Amino acid sequence: MKLGAFSVSLSVKDINASKTFYEHLGFSVFAGDIEKNYLIMKNGNSLIGLFQGMFENNIMTFNPGWDENANTLSDFDDVRSIQNHLKNQGVKLTQETDDSTTGPASIVFIDPDGNTILIDQHV
Repeated sequence: MKLGAFSVSLSVKDINASKTFYEHLGFSVFAGDIEKNYLIMKNGNSLIGLFQGMFENNIMTFNPGWDENANTLSDFDDVRSIQNHLKNQGVKLTQETDDSTTGPASIVFIDPDGNTILIDQHV
């Protein structure tokens, strides 16, 4: 299964303080809008998202159809295909997408340890 780019989406209390902290670790702003309380930061191939006031816990995020530079991949597994595979494997989804659609969509599920996983397709 091709899940695409991987990042950790962090629920932060103060996006400005978190931005400064991760800049000290060599990350720089790659995307997002600090005025809207979210940033995507990059260090080499490593991506982290900083989100203030958007969700409670940290989330592992995969982006089918994108590489780590948000370039569209020519070959990827659509989120609906991933959804069907997971459901066939008995994975319970907490958010599903409509199988009859195409393009951007997302699904959410929880791993056995309570970690949230987001499959978020933008293409």
